[in-house]
Amino acid sequence: MRPLTKAVGIAALILVPIAGMAANQTETNRNATQQWHQGILAGYQSLAAEAGDLSVAAVDYCSAPEQAARETLEQAWLDTFLAWQRVRYVDFGPVENDNLAWQFQFWPDPKNLIARKASYLLNSEDPISGEVIAESGVAVQGFPMLEYLLYDEPLNASDNALPAEKTCGLLRAVAGHIETNSQQLRDQWQTFRKDYLATEQYRDTTIRAGMAALEILEDRRLAQPMGLRGNGKRSVYAADAWRSGRSLKTMEATIHGLEQSFLPGLTQLLKESEQPQLGPRIENQFKDVLEHFPKLHRPMTELLSNDDAFSLLQGFYVDVSQLTTLINDQAAVELGVIRGFNSSDGD
Repeated sequence: MRPLTKAVGIAALILVPIAGMAANQTETNRNATQQWHQGILAGYQSLAAEAGDLSVAAVDYCSAPEQAARETLEQAWLDTFLAWQRVRYVDFGPVENDNLAWQFQFWPDPKNLIARKASYLLNSEDPISGEVIAESGVAVQGFPMLEYLLYDEPLNASDNALPAEKTCGLLRAVAGHIETNSQQLRDQWQTFRKDYLATEQYRDTTIRAGMAALEILEDRRLAQPMGLRGNGKRSVYAADAWRSGRSLKTMEATIHGLEQSFLPGLTQLLKESEQPQLGPRIENQFKDVLEHFPKLHRPMTELLSNDDAFSLLQGFYVDVSQLTTLINDQAAVELGVIRGFNSSDGD
């Protein structure tokens, strides 16, 4: 019986460190998801606050459409849009309800549905209300529609240009819709906390969300306008904020958002992995990407039409590609995360 007793003892000694490792991993995962939840909540809170200011600015401008009010409105639109960009990578949880992500930003829009929908509403005899916006589809309900009303050149040269009464009605209704959705998203994310922290799969889901955001940024938001994808021709219309000339500002906000609310949890996981050096490398690569600004704070049209300016865009693209590789091909593999279908692809 002694050999059996000895074997049982050895097995027990082996199982103790294995159990300890599992406990440590569970604690690491819990810490990472807590950081993610809090970081995303801060982003949603910022979005809701900015959306409230945007709604007020829309009402104020239409009540007294002076130049100062117009500038305040445009700045409020940009601040709120950038707040959305910072949490745009989150493609799971409450933002999946009722196509909320698409309600915030209908993109890409190759058929110019935003302009067509706006034309229909502005030329209709029916009044525009919050109920009409809620029933009119995602092309009407978000930031691109407001961008159209503020910056579209043909519209601004027409009788429907702001502050036309009907156009102001559309402006106020869309801004109110964004405010309502932002508050709903903030509140639902807080309620979602218990399930998010208790469900192990959300660790991988969150990592995949960051991976998908980088892929969309690299391939759709950068490479496609640059002519590196598709037909090989540069096209500003493939960018996601071309009317206002703020496409690069939105990309910077997305990178900042990932750095602020996604990176801390990721580095927490990597510290306990077999490649802890990946965390600092990714942090440094985020810095390299953001160092391209503010030189890139200019319209995409200028960057695509001028070869010297285009070289700045190329450098930014290379650094984004390197960041994508570090996270999607190295960190994700190290953490055992496999790419999956991304429900927000192309939003």
